Amino acid sequence: MTAAVESHRLLPRPLLVIITVALCAAVLVPVLYILLASLNTDVGVAEGQFWPGSFSGESYTKIWTTADLTTGIGNSLLVCGLVAVASALLGTITAYVLVRYTFFGRLTILRGLVGLQSVPGTLMLLPVFVLFSSAGNYLGLTVIGTRWGLFLAYLTFALPFSTWVMVTYLRGLPRELEEAARTDGASTLVILFRIIVPLSLPAIVVSGIFAFLLGWNDVLFASVLTRPETHTAAVALQIFGTTQEGGALPVYSQMMAAALICAAPVVLLYLVFQRYLVGGLTAGGVK
Repeated sequence: MTAAVESHRLLPRPLLVIITVALCAAVLVPVLYILLASLNTDVGVAEGQFWPGSFSGESYTKIWTTADLTTGIGNSLLVCGLVAVASALLGTITAYVLVRYTFFGRLTILRGLVGLQSVPGTLMLLPVFVLFSSAGNYLGLTVIGTRWGLFLAYLTFALPFSTWVMVTYLRGLPRELEEAARTDGASTLVILFRIIVPLSLPAIVVSGIFAFLLGWNDVLFASVLTRPETHTAAVALQIFGTTQEGGALPVYSQMMAAALICAAPVVLLYLVFQRYLVGGLTAGGVK
């Protein structure tokens, strides 16, 4: 068994070890520096210290008053959480229809889902802003500056990707399970929510997490479509970093602490759903 594995190695073991260590270092060293800088003083970081002269957690307490992270994180969790749930649910329903039913325009929709992924988000910023502004003028609705307006913008970009992920996964599910359920008198909704959804849970988690990350990491749309009370965590972090530029003593330590705090929900999300991510990301790879 060992000999068979060795014969399929593309690289010699010493070179493989060196490359693995180099790749891990490229990822872990910057994270380690951010962690150490957040535990250092602002003066120590400004002086270029890699290892703190004295460890202190003051930055993690000061950051909540110097930057509006509480409001930003709350808005991000609310909006991105709803986007993740809505895109995963709607993507599953849409993918089920596209995979299990044949109708006019089906292939066009599938090709359109792929084509929409190639459109840069920056090109859509102005059309989305004009559309939301027009809706406010003609329908008497306030869209710009609201959380639900940002939710609609994120859902627009997350839904095509979620749908395509579910299409790829559902193509690999056997139809015999659905046929057996229909023989027992189950309706389409019962089949969808009691058979398809439980079996597709890994892909649903993957599509939901990617939709969550799309909104959590966005700065462009959140900067234009929100106001101070609806700013997301990314916008709050950007504003905090911008206000410190050109100061007598930039609060680098607090900036590092704020970055770690904003990254913590995403890391926790990956740790919680790690076992689903492995199965969901490899779904559809083997037919």
